[in-house]
Amino acid sequence: MRRDATRTPVAGRSVERRVEPEELPELMDEPCTYEEFRDCLRDLEKVNRLTRGYVPTLNFLNRVAATRNMSRPLRILDVGFGGGDMLRAMGHWAKQRDVVVELTGVDLNPHAARAARELGARDRLAAELQLMTANVFSYEPEQEPDVIVSALFTHHLGSPEVVRFLRWMEEHARVGWFVNDLKRSERAARWFRFLPILFGWHRFIRHDGPVSLRRAFREEDWQAFLAEADVAGATLEAHPMSRLCVARLKDGVRR
Repeated sequence: MRRDATRTPVAGRSVERRVEPEELPELMDEPCTYEEFRDCLRDLEKVNRLTRGYVPTLNFLNRVAATRNMSRPLRILDVGFGGGDMLRAMGHWAKQRDVVVELTGVDLNPHAARAARELGARDRLAAELQLMTANVFSYEPEQEPDVIVSALFTHHLGSPEVVRFLRWMEEHARVGWFVNDLKRSERAARWFRFLPILFGWHRFIRHDGPVSLRRAFREEDWQAFLAEADVAGATLEAHPMSRLCVARLKDGVRR
């Protein structure tokens, strides 16, 4: 049953504890038409551009590129690629730095690959993307990626799944991985109740933005997840616009 996207689902909820996805669902996680999904992703790209959401991931790739031999393409896997805007941003990053890359995305939503191709139709680099529809935990790449990234993905997972995802990345990423997500904040959640209205963004974003910020993370959450996943050597990075990221460069790669 579809929820009313005009109501305020975050009212009265404390930010001290992370709210699990089953407690506070997002409209984007529920069945919807392709057109609704695509239009939401189109506006979500506007949000990412406005908030400079690509910058933390691209800065991490700068660190990777500065520390490895580029004798072969850098294989990058984007988990939960959505509309493909992060993949396209990474493609342009690679072109500007003369870095040869192989960009692959995996997303569980059956609409995602179609939406990414349509939204990237005017970007000639989009044709080089490999887009897969699969559950990441059952996805078996032909070649292990050098780097695994995700953006605004982990807050869609329950806490046990976040731990599982950390273990999965640690197992499959040859060089390192990077989680780009949100920091849980009362102030940000309140602001995001008004920004989508101000900019006329899709109704899903009006509902899901404040919800995402309740399902987001604080430093102590990531510290507990990393400890449970038995992952050492990861660092937490706070970025503007309520971004809290987790970076991992494996041994032998200069940080």
